[in-house]
Amino acid sequence: MTHFSRRKLLTAGAALPMAGLAAGAAQAEAPMKGPSMANHRRFAIGDFEVTTILGGTAPRENPQGIFGMNVSEAEFAEVSQQNFLSTESSNFFFTPTLINTGAELVLFDTGLNAEATTAAIESAGYTADQVDIVVLTHMHGDHIGGLMSNGTATFANARYVTGQVEYDHWAAAGNEGFDANVRPMADMMTFLGDGDDVVSGITGMAAFGHTPGHMVYRIESAGSGLVIFADLANHPVWSLARPDWEVRFDADKEAAAASRRNVLGMIAADRVPAIGYHMPFPAVGYVDTGTDGAEFRWVPEAGQLVG
Repeated sequence: MTHFSRRKLLTAGAALPMAGLAAGAAQAEAPMKGPSMANHRRFAIGDFEVTTILGGTAPRENPQGIFGMNVSEAEFAEVSQQNFLSTESSNFFFTPTLINTGAELVLFDTGLNAEATTAAIESAGYTADQVDIVVLTHMHGDHIGGLMSNGTATFANARYVTGQVEYDHWAAAGNEGFDANVRPMADMMTFLGDGDDVVSGITGMAAFGHTPGHMVYRIESAGSGLVIFADLANHPVWSLARPDWEVRFDADKEAAAASRRNVLGMIAADRVPAIGYHMPFPAVGYVDTGTDGAEFRWVPEAGQLVG
């Protein structure tokens, strides 16, 4: 056994700062890389392979101009402070989802633009021409923006699926995004109602309110389940946890709150994983009942879907 005297320990310790400085000087040669984030997450649901892809992020100032519009500034600030959230700004995530059923590659929503979405798809190991079906949960610009690229269909080999109510609303109302990106695809579209299947194991569910025909999708494979809830809730705290807090982007705020309560209650009761288009990336988690004034609680996936 080796014994060290106090003198030897002090002598050794005196040399350590110089050694540390030398090591630090060498390490300082490595350049700063800046913030980064993985841009896809893949896991299995039964026999299906599910991949969320990061189609982009965007900062937004004054979050109470978007969320909790019907609550006081003091309440909004208190809830934000309890959840380590700034009341000055927030970051939005845009997360399309790919599901490989083994027979079809299905893309849910197309992101802000074709360039970002196809880059994210390629980072996940696929190409745009491998997409067999494009499902549109609703027709806000950040979900249909990637359908076309310079007037050409981004997903050249795909057929398209969306809710009948949603399509009929925008076809009558019209807007620049719909007219440029969706209307040209009309002849290639299949229209769903509540309870209709995209393919076996992927079923549409009406969750109206955010838009007149907004739909969510229930996934079932080999005894496992998943819900893709799109824009049902746009933030884990300011929307999902408090379904009655009004969201600027919801067309019918009362109906949107009722849909949140209905679908989130189902997800919590069934204890299945879920994907939310605007949840913090990789946008995968669980919904539980809430505490301290929150009706629900977003629980980010923490390894349950690994392997």
